[in-house]
Amino acid sequence: MKKINIGPSAAVSGGSLSHTMPLVRVFVVVCVTVLLADTISASPFDNIKVDNFKIKLSDGALRARLDNPSYLTMNNQDLTGETQLPIELGVQLPSRGIDLNNAKNLGANKLGFGEHTTLELKNTEGEERCVEVEWSSTENHPLEDCFVMKPHSWYGGAEQTDQYWPIEQAVFKDYSYVTKETHSMAIAEPYWLNSDGFMIYVDKVVPLFIDQNHHRKDSFCLIAKHAPPYLRKGGPTLKYTMCKFENPRKAHEYAIHKFLGKPTDIPDTTIIEHPIWSTWAKYKININEAVVMEYAKEIRDNGFNNSQLEIDDLWETCYGSLQFNKTTFPNMKRLVDQLRGMGFRTTIWVHPFINLDCEVHKEAQEKGYFVKNIDGNTTTNWWNGVGSYIDATNPAAAEWYRKRLQNVLDTSGIDSFKFDAGESSWVPQIPVLNGPELEQPEIIVQKYVELAAKFGSMVEVRAAKRTQHLPIFVRMIDRESLWGYKHLGLHSVITATFQMNLNGYPFVLPDMVGGNAYNGDKVTKEMFIRYLQTNVFLPAIQFSIPPWDYDKETVQLSKKYTSLHYEYAGTIVALMKKAVQTGQPINTPIWWVDPTNKEAHGINSEYMLGEDILVAPIVEQGAVSRDIYLPKGQWRDEAKADRPVHTGPVWLRNYPAPLDTLPYFTRVSSGAGQISVAILLLVGISSLLTIFR
Repeated sequence: MKKINIGPSAAVSGGSLSHTMPLVRVFVVVCVTVLLADTISASPFDNIKVDNFKIKLSDGALRARLDNPSYLTMNNQDLTGETQLPIELGVQLPSRGIDLNNAKNLGANKLGFGEHTTLELKNTEGEERCVEVEWSSTENHPLEDCFVMKPHSWYGGAEQTDQYWPIEQAVFKDYSYVTKETHSMAIAEPYWLNSDGFMIYVDKVVPLFIDQNHHRKDSFCLIAKHAPPYLRKGGPTLKYTMCKFENPRKAHEYAIHKFLGKPTDIPDTTIIEHPIWSTWAKYKININEAVVMEYAKEIRDNGFNNSQLEIDDLWETCYGSLQFNKTTFPNMKRLVDQLRGMGFRTTIWVHPFINLDCEVHKEAQEKGYFVKNIDGNTTTNWWNGVGSYIDATNPAAAEWYRKRLQNVLDTSGIDSFKFDAGESSWVPQIPVLNGPELEQPEIIVQKYVELAAKFGSMVEVRAAKRTQHLPIFVRMIDRESLWGYKHLGLHSVITATFQMNLNGYPFVLPDMVGGNAYNGDKVTKEMFIRYLQTNVFLPAIQFSIPPWDYDKETVQLSKKYTSLHYEYAGTIVALMKKAVQTGQPINTPIWWVDPTNKEAHGINSEYMLGEDILVAPIVEQGAVSRDIYLPKGQWRDEAKADRPVHTGPVWLRNYPAPLDTLPYFTRVSSGAGQISVAILLLVGISSLLTIFR
């Protein structure tokens, strides 16, 4: 055997040094090849070390998946294509000529793309099931991440004219995510979740747009860009948190804890117990002292209770004057005193506008109390003319407006207000507001609602943004006198209730029974009664068109269902108090009590009151029966005389529900054979309340 020594002064036995050189070359080539191969195969994405988050460059796209290690709803091999990695990050980067293969490692879980864009990922502190995503750009280029919605049901998002539920059918085209009159978008918290327990919450600093089923079918996309209605400098930031929990209920409970918060107290309980009566749908602007008194007498003479009588538009000398029109209301204090003597509290409709033809407009303009846009203009159009919008982000303007409102109460004896409008789209665009630039324009909504809340627990508002803490009713935006869930029809009372509750607003004030009779739409007897039945187990009932405009049966059924609502008022109050403690919704989809039930995930015509009362109203024109799905547990049929008990999950097909019938069920067992303590407690509270009343 030959002995070979390789070194600077190698001694060779049995051969010359030249014989060893081919071996040396092979050794060097192999070593270099291995090192190069390792360098080539290394990817900056391999340095992303975030728990339960998988990221991969696949087919020219940066795809990802967030898992919950303790709960996988399906094996990855059961998924195909993009559903294996349902998240696509940096969607618009390739269109800007950025090669994702050339991403740069900028440190722990931070990547650079091109010269101006970075991505940072990290687990939420204390919660490994959540990942915080932050894209930043030093130039004004859009940033976009997309999420494949299939095969799950999706929930949350904004209040809409067509209130889909689940929401994956909706279409949004590069849609600015701010409160706006367009599409009835009075509530728009940046929060979504799906039936697989996946949730997204977007930070308030993001100039957010969304795109859904538009440039990508079956996908939902978050877009950050500096474009109207946002006022921004520099490049945008796309910052959000996504989490993966065992089921949608667990996901939402975390969202309450981390993002949405909970109310600090409950609103006025008399509104919960007895109906509001409003002049609006019945009389519109054709109101005066005699009309209001006659309406009050009709309510009393027909034997109905009330929480308050609300005097709507038009009572002012001009819009925004906050002075009573002496022609139509010559002595408002006398009228309010008479109403109080008849057992009515009185509220009145107000708004944040002052029209140009009001004398007080000049004062507010000179003091700088109106919202200005970037051109210094304070003029805006709204449904009652041309005016200016009081700037609630300006402390001096807000206090001036508050004092003027308080003067209305002090001089008239009126009890409280119905605050209308409030969406950021009503201010002159693009607005320049007080407060952090990164919270504009939506800060105007928050400040307006906070100002309204200073007037106490009887207040109602219709717009909301990051105001879940306030103990006031949030009114569902005006419903149309139509059937269906599109165009604000009857069915949308249920789906909008879901949207509001999951946005963190459980103190829902449904709109008026029968809708508003806009555009010549006729509120039929059938529609009126089905609207009322749908409202019974919601937090409050609001009438305008009165039952006696129809016939005796309508009056009788209206009394029956307002009495049924009153019987459960104690339950509603108890659930409101629970919401203060836990943030838990009051009215939810039925999957709330059976969160992994795929059948329940898609049902949108039934709702829960708490966890033990399931309501299944008729919401289709001409229907006298319906199919009802009961989730797991034992459910007592409260609409039938013999009160049979059904064991779920089960479908009750063709359940009879003629015009005088509202199907509802109380849970007597959760499915584990134990009588529900909650239902016994809540019904007991309701019974005691009824006795003492």
